[in-house]
Amino acid sequence: MENIKILMIDDNENLCSMVKEYFSTHSNIKVVLEAYNGLEGIEVIQNKQNEYDVIILDLIMPKKDGMYVLEEMQKRGIDKKVIISTSFNEEETIRKVSGYGVNYFILKPFELSDLEKRIIDVTNKKENGKVIDLLHNDLQICITKILHELGIPSHIKGYQYIREGITLLYQNPDMVGAITKELYPEISKKFDTTVSRVERAIRHAIEVSWNRGNWELMEEIFGHSVDIDKAKPTNSEFIVTISDKLKLEFHKTKIK
Repeated sequence: MENIKILMIDDNENLCSMVKEYFSTHSNIKVVLEAYNGLEGIEVIQNKQNEYDVIILDLIMPKKDGMYVLEEMQKRGIDKKVIISTSFNEEETIRKVSGYGVNYFILKPFELSDLEKRIIDVTNKKENGKVIDLLHNDLQICITKILHELGIPSHIKGYQYIREGITLLYQNPDMVGAITKELYPEISKKFDTTVSRVERAIRHAIEVSWNRGNWELMEEIFGHSVDIDKAKPTNSEFIVTISDKLKLEFHKTKIK
């Protein structure tokens, strides 16, 4: 694989530094250009087209935002691979962004290993092949919204583990009977930790949720499977029940 050169456009300079540092020892990926607002970003895109392969673009930035950058790229006929990286997860915006032919949409906070995989994915696709997966993105948005409403803060490890667990179970329903033997090991492998730490972190996240979450939503989601007045759901009940709820919601959307 040839070296993949990255242009990162994001007003969070600390994040830019983290991404640059992460790839500093990578054999194939390097962050070679940076910009911290939309105006600066589009000028780099225009003037240094031969110096980068993939753009990592934030949506919310000072002066001009990411949408402006995408619009200008379209007007100027600049066709480059683009990964949108943002915490702004309104569904209509995602659909609007996809209309500009971006290759992927990754929600913050994200694991740098996930970003690495997306960069490799979009680079390996055919020149005109866009790999944005709206179902996957919509699923991630729904999981994020539910976990936030349930009161789980995104900075604790259990939040990331639960989100990954729900995604895995949604995509691999056969895991429902093998949470400990299959699901936990998959999560621990991705986050380079142990199964016992994954289990403890998820348990802690559920405890935090029960102390600060939206009780009406808890009743709606868990009321039929758990007596929420007497006990918190187990790790398995928590992940399986949310995954089932999302399957029902996506099924309703498809048949309308």
